[in-house]
This record gives sequence, C-alpha cells and structure tokens, in this order.
Amino acid sequence: MSNASYVHGASEKQLIGQTIGRFFDEACARHGSREALVVRHQGVRLSYAELKHKVDALACSLMRLGLEPGERIGIWSQNNMEWALTQFASAKAGLVLVNINPAYRRSELEYALNKVGCRALVMSPAFKSSNYLEMIGDLTPELGHCEAGLLRSHRLPTLEMVIRMGDERSAGMLNFDDLLRTPTRDELSTLALLGEKLQFDEPINIQFTSGTTGNPKGATLSHHNILNNGYFVAEAIALGEGDRLCIPVPLYHCFGMVMGNLGCLTHGATMVYPVEAFEPLACLQAVAEERCTGLYGVPTMFIAMLDHPQFADFDISSLRTGIMAGSPCPTEVMKRVVDKMNMREVTIAYGMTETSPVSFQSGTDDALERRVSTVGRVQPHCEVKIVDNEGRIVPRGTPGELCTRGYSVMLGYWGDETRTAEAIDKAGWMHTGDLATIDEEGYCKIVGRIKDMVIRGGENLYPREIEEFLYRHPKVLDVQVVGVPDQKYGEELCAWIIVREGETLGAEEVRDFCKGQIAHYKVPRYIKFVDSFPMTVTGKIQKFQIREQMKRELGLDEADTA
Repeated sequence: MSNASYVHGASEKQLIGQTIGRFFDEACARHGSREALVVRHQGVRLSYAELKHKVDALACSLMRLGLEPGERIGIWSQNNMEWALTQFASAKAGLVLVNINPAYRRSELEYALNKVGCRALVMSPAFKSSNYLEMIGDLTPELGHCEAGLLRSHRLPTLEMVIRMGDERSAGMLNFDDLLRTPTRDELSTLALLGEKLQFDEPINIQFTSGTTGNPKGATLSHHNILNNGYFVAEAIALGEGDRLCIPVPLYHCFGMVMGNLGCLTHGATMVYPVEAFEPLACLQAVAEERCTGLYGVPTMFIAMLDHPQFADFDISSLRTGIMAGSPCPTEVMKRVVDKMNMREVTIAYGMTETSPVSFQSGTDDALERRVSTVGRVQPHCEVKIVDNEGRIVPRGTPGELCTRGYSVMLGYWGDETRTAEAIDKAGWMHTGDLATIDEEGYCKIVGRIKDMVIRGGENLYPREIEEFLYRHPKVLDVQVVGVPDQKYGEELCAWIIVREGETLGAEEVRDFCKGQIAHYKVPRYIKFVDSFPMTVTGKIQKFQIREQMKRELGLDEADTA
C-alpha cells in the first residue's frame, strides 16, 4: 500500500546514549553559572552548579540510608524544589522514582506503594485539603513509636523510610533538609563509581496511569525513555540556552518532569515553577517577572489565564514558545494564545505516559492551520502506524487505532505481564487506544478515543469534530461531547457546555447554530450547561464521568445490542 498510514521519524540528531545522572553532571559542568531552577513560592534560585551540589548531597544521603540501585522511592508532593532534587538525585543513585498523584488518598496511596514495593517515601506534610501526615499516620500507626528510617508496617510491609519535607519534625520520620548535608569525599567517589555502572536501559521512573476501570497501572520508564523524550520535545519548541520555561503543570506527570525538567536540563534552560499548583494569576505574574520565554499548559490553563480579569495588566511579551497538550486543543483557544500571549511558536504535543510521553508534535514553523487542526508530525526516532480492528494498516486519511514503536515505549507495566502484553504486541507496537488519521504529508489528527467514539444508528461519530464546531459559537467558552445510551439508535450525543462569563445561552440556540452547518445526526440531542468538567489533576477531561452522570440524570440504560 503506497499510501499506507505509516510514518517514521528519520533524524540526523542522535539519541542520547547516557543515563540521566551522567547527562546531568555534564550539563551542570557546561552551564554551571546559568540559572537552573527558580521556585517562586519557596524563594529558591539555583544555578546549575548549585543544583548539582544539592542533588549530589541528596543522592549520597539516599545511598547512606542503604537504598540500593533498582529499589523504589516514592514521592508524594506538590511542585517544589524538593521534587526536582529528588528526581535528579534518585536517578544518580539508580533508584526508581515512583510518582504518587498529589490527589491520592489513603487507599490509593496504599495500593501504589505496595504495588511497586516502595522502600522509601518522600512526602510533603500537606497540600490543599490533603493532610499527608495524617493519612500516612493512619496507614502506618507504627510510625509513632519507631526509630526514623526503621519502619516496620503491617499495611505497608516494604516501606522502611518516610522522609518528610518542611521545618517541623514528625515521629518516626527523617527530615528532607537533613539529607542535604555536605557529603564526604568518599561518598562523592562512591556516587561517581555507581554512575559508571548504571545503564541507560534500566528502569528509573514509575508513573501510574488511571483507567476508567480497574486499578492504576504502573508504567515503567527507563533513563533512555524519558531523557531522550525530554530532549526531542524541547528541540521541537526551539528551546535553547538562556530560555526560561514556566512549568505550572504537575511534576508528578510526564508533562512536568519529562517535558519540563528534562527538556530544560538537556538544553541549558531555566526551570521556573510559578506556584505549587496551577493558579492563573500566579502564572501570569511568573511569566512577566521572570521574563519567561516558554510556557506549558493544558487548554483549560490557557483559557483561565486568557480570561483572567487582570490578564491585560501583565507584560508577557517575552513569551515566544511552549506547548499546549494533555487534552484536545480547541482551535479558537490556540488562536488566542498566539495572538494575545505572543506565543507565535507554540506547539501542540500528543502522547501518553506509556510512551514517555510524546509521539507527535507540531513544529514552530508549521502554519497555524496545521497547529490548530493536527498534533503535528511524528517525533524523531519514533514509528507510528494506524490500524483497523483486525490490526491491518489503513490508507492515509482513514481513522484507526494509533500504534507507536521506538525508544519511547515503556519497559512495561510494573508487575503486570498480562496488561503489558495487552498494550505492547509481539512486534513492539504500543497500542494507544486513540483513534487517529495521518494525512499525505504525515500530519496526525486525533479524532477520539476508541472508547469515546459514538456509534449512532451505524454512523461513527467523533466527539472532537463536534466540539471543534461548537467552539465557534461566540458564547461557548468550553465544551465536551460524549455518547449516552439510546434504545433506538444505540447511542445519542450529549454536549456539556461552559458559557462565557456575562453571556446566556439556551439549548435551542445551540441547536439552531448547528442546523445547516453539520449533519443532523451530529447535532447533540442532550445539552447541559455546567460551570466545570470533571478532570484529573493534569487537566484531562474524564468523559466517562460525564457519561455516567448523564445516564443517572436522564434515567438511561445501556442499549440492548445483543
């Protein structure tokens, strides 16, 4: 098939064949005096040389505690300096960093720590409404009367060390700041010798991916996976020495720790954390006062900044580039980001945790139409094919499941060979579950999730297409479209709409807007006006929750398709 939906990222730029630790040391030597990390809410400013000093101290302390290469160390925290130090120090010590979602509660924390057998946990005392100290105390009452670092817990049998952040002290816990003491010469030598032994294909990070059913899966990533993805993602936004990247996205997710931290490290740029969790005003202030040249975010973050009443008060003319990702990027929002935020080189990125994460990205020189209607072209050194239900490659322009292969594909799901085999086939292809098309020039368009696709009376409907149309309505701020059960057609469309502030909008007005513009079967039968959407902390819309809520509200049962 000459026009098969298969693309590969041929590139003259070679993959980095180093561990994160080795690369980190060389980068810090190259950029020693350059500012590496700014954490505004903590008043932290570190040069690359100062960052290395703290990271080496922490890595030596982790080794002094008896943690061995390959053992797992969890981190449960909002964005802060300690997160970044732990990321780089654990890599240098050969430990597998386990990212714990800051929104997790007791049962989720218990599951994650036990699933991968964490021996140590670095944690914040609290975040927003979550009292982490109280939760870990409930799970491990033994902490109250054990020596720090010698925990023996019934419910968390592998956990021996709890390392808390902050100035105060807690019974049975080590203090993070105590681990930053200056290491001895022998300890630094031991760390350097370990660095010579570590291999870049070894696991270094576990991130839990949330599904709509079942327990989260621990996607296991190597040095090679995430160091290279961070590098090539930052290459695509033309990041360079002296650039300053505002990172308001969560560090526990690939967007923050890979595309953000490792993207900056590989290019000698500055990591700027505006606040511990996204706030539009704090983000605007950071961009203006730090003269940031790049900005990351999901569409809802950009919408919040653009619509903030003080938006016009800030000089954000320093902005040039960045990434909008995590959810489908509305055309109108993208245009406003370019026009109002000066981000003329902003790119769209697509991927998933299991692929480190990015597989496709638009270019800074792509026409705006390409950047708003596609997710760009395949990343260097990656292969992608689009297949039908039987696994056969489809012609260009035909929707099918997106599969990717290459350096970025995870090692597997930790301790779960069955689910790994379901995701990665024998030829090494990662099956994403996303529906996509690839055009003749290699640009990819995501048309939905296989599970999101709506089949109405035999017609395959792609919610993304209908959302893009409804975004054109001047009163619509944001919209999500899902399928709900229908006894006659199998499924019907339902739209949840957030109306712009100060505007009023009714269901009939929305339907009138659709008439004559899109096919009648694409006009949503159910329309609900809401203030917000259910979403993960990384900004991904949880469409299954919208669907379930509408089923309850409308009293709908699943259609009988037998």
